[in-house]
Amino acid sequence: MNADSSLAQQPVVRDLADFDLRSGNMVERLLFNNRRLVLILCMALTALLGWQATRVELNASFENMIPKQHPYIANFLANKGELTGSGNVVRVAVEQRSGDILDAGYLSTLQKVSDELYLLPGVDRPRMKSLWTASTRWISVTEDGLEGGPVIPADYNGSAASLHNVRANIERSGELGQLVSPNWRSSIVAVPLLSADADGKAINYATLSTQIEQIRAKYQSERIGVHVTGFAKVVGDLIDGVRQILFFFAAAIAIAAAMLYWFTRCIRSTALVLVCSLVAVVWQLGLLPALGYELDPYSVLVPFLVFAIGMSHGAQKMNGIMQDIARGTHRLVAARYTFRRLFLAGVTALLCDAVGFAVLMLIRIQVIQDLAVIASIGVAVLIFTNLMLLPILLSYTGVSAKAAARTLETEQQERQPGGGGKHPMWAFLDLFTQRRWAMATIAVCAVTSLGGYAASLRLKIGDLDAGAPELRADSRYNRDAAFMSSNYGASSDVFVVIVKTPAGKCAGYEAQSRVDALEWELRQLPGVESTNSLSTLTRKVMVLMNEGLAKWYELLPTQSMLNSVTNQVPPELFNVDCNTLSLLVYLQDHKADTLQRVEAKVAAFAKENNTPDVRFLLAAGSAGIEAATNSVVADASRAMLFWVYGAVVLLCLITFRSWRAVVCAVVPLIMTSILCEALMVALGIGVKVATLPVIALGVGIGVDYALYVMSIMLAQLREGKSLSEAYYRALLFTGKVVMLTGFTLAIGVATWVLSPIKFQADMGILLAFMFIWNMLGALVLLPALACFLLKPGVKSANAATFKGGVFAEPAHEVIN
Repeated sequence: MNADSSLAQQPVVRDLADFDLRSGNMVERLLFNNRRLVLILCMALTALLGWQATRVELNASFENMIPKQHPYIANFLANKGELTGSGNVVRVAVEQRSGDILDAGYLSTLQKVSDELYLLPGVDRPRMKSLWTASTRWISVTEDGLEGGPVIPADYNGSAASLHNVRANIERSGELGQLVSPNWRSSIVAVPLLSADADGKAINYATLSTQIEQIRAKYQSERIGVHVTGFAKVVGDLIDGVRQILFFFAAAIAIAAAMLYWFTRCIRSTALVLVCSLVAVVWQLGLLPALGYELDPYSVLVPFLVFAIGMSHGAQKMNGIMQDIARGTHRLVAARYTFRRLFLAGVTALLCDAVGFAVLMLIRIQVIQDLAVIASIGVAVLIFTNLMLLPILLSYTGVSAKAAARTLETEQQERQPGGGGKHPMWAFLDLFTQRRWAMATIAVCAVTSLGGYAASLRLKIGDLDAGAPELRADSRYNRDAAFMSSNYGASSDVFVVIVKTPAGKCAGYEAQSRVDALEWELRQLPGVESTNSLSTLTRKVMVLMNEGLAKWYELLPTQSMLNSVTNQVPPELFNVDCNTLSLLVYLQDHKADTLQRVEAKVAAFAKENNTPDVRFLLAAGSAGIEAATNSVVADASRAMLFWVYGAVVLLCLITFRSWRAVVCAVVPLIMTSILCEALMVALGIGVKVATLPVIALGVGIGVDYALYVMSIMLAQLREGKSLSEAYYRALLFTGKVVMLTGFTLAIGVATWVLSPIKFQADMGILLAFMFIWNMLGALVLLPALACFLLKPGVKSANAATFKGGVFAEPAHEVIN
């Protein structure tokens, strides 16, 4: 008799002496005939990697967050040394809550804040700018010509006359609305950051954020307010919030343990499943520092996903072993039986998970590629911890007698599909194997999918909210961002157009006139608050040089007049060699629609106006980098899905050897992906760096359910059983665990909605949705499709047959 996945036909081996230890494939014999050695090796690895895991660092890199290969970013990096404050900049607004900034006490506090920020590690000090830096200058026209100097002169002493002089200098500097708020209630310290500190070490954003917060706490009072924005502060706040993820991780473990114990009523097997899943996380974290990786606010959620995947596979192994032990099979034999039945299905499922992670490598953003590698490491270790180590551990411990007796009683009640003991849930699910119910189910799913697809067409690329969408709208950072946008005409969302000319030609009339024309067009766009460039400054100076007459607000085609302005131009507008101009476009926000309008306008203008001497290049500034990131995400989103589905189809085809079975397994996944995108539209979630991985991961993780159900169904159908009976057997053996893990994991990630980090809350909603719908797809839509696509086979007693995800050998290998 063949050892197949049908529990009723599985030979019961009560005495280990009656079992042939040479049976099974080479991997099974290698593992189970050397159990003690395997355990010793795993214990040693766990101890070593556990120590290594203590060295894991949590940080982020600005350059790793941007798509370096994108043409915009290539232009930005190539000209980075010529662009002041166009990349990674922290903006600190110091607010005078009573009165205005023309106060000696306020300016003294501002100086101290500026000085302390200046000394922080990683600050690009020559390019830092505040009212107290020498680079903040004013210009004026007198009878002797152009004059200028620092806004706060060397002879400032805090007297009324000095303050009056400072006010005049600010008005003449053109910084009103940019460095100083129009209501004179606050001013900004702009702090550009380098990629590394003076020692060559990458900036630790958690430490930098803490240092900024210490400065804020030191100087903020009832009289003074301090508001901080910028990439470094976003990352710092995310890292602070990430520490709270440990609470959600602990909650997920507790929920999983409770649900698994409720299902098994066995403490030892529940504990072993949890331990093996946690061992996988320990191994994963331990390998990261050894391979030169660190966690960041995006990849920090990956260990939980590894734990969740491990729980799913571990519960299946534990359930199979428990059912065999309940019928009287020796615990070692039961472990080997389950290993045979589910190893190939488990490996295929994990390979699909790995593919879901690996396709993220298509997204040419380092932080996403690192996430893909980190997640792939986690999936790889699951093959050892949950597919191999767990059955070996259970072969030693078995399950409690009480749990085994309960399982046996349940099996006896539900064993026969037509018996009166069939659980109402299984009886209901069995309806979907009937043609009438199957046809109705397919029709409803088709209509739902079409509606979801129509809704998904409105899915946007990029951020859909102002501020930092990764954080809650009422977070301190987003309140600070709102303060900046409401008090400054020059917002922190800056789109920088790079204009290249021959050396010494940046102030030429041709270059300035073209820049001026582009500025005019950009200012007409919705979402553009203001612009600034050398041509704008030149126009203002022309007015100053002609007694303030507005009719002189013009670019004169006289080179000597244009050259007279350049010695007073701030460094952010052109470089020393005068071959690079910066056109600064200040936006209301960095929403996807705003960026697309600006990007399209500049690209069209450049196509029509680029010459050998004047070239307009996209793009720098925070908004320019965001536009490049959105472009990469848009290009990768569909390609990523094609690759992941292609790989899943191929792996399922190799495993099932049936294209019909592949259709039954994959169609529910496609429906879930469509509905997930529709849900993102409904919730106002855009496709971006933080959410794009969820779509791929949902496919990879979701196929696990279909694989475990389909592998048992196929084995039964190829034994000649009807679809109803085959599906019922699958429900009893793996289906109930699919339902258990689907709900357990959905509840676990649903707790993320309470997180202070909005993108984690978004991921929790999307993952919970995908866990539930993938589970329902495997239990409802899969049998409905099978009703029309799969037919019972003819049982062969002599040939090797496909059994529960493996090809079982003839029965003489298993001796009862």
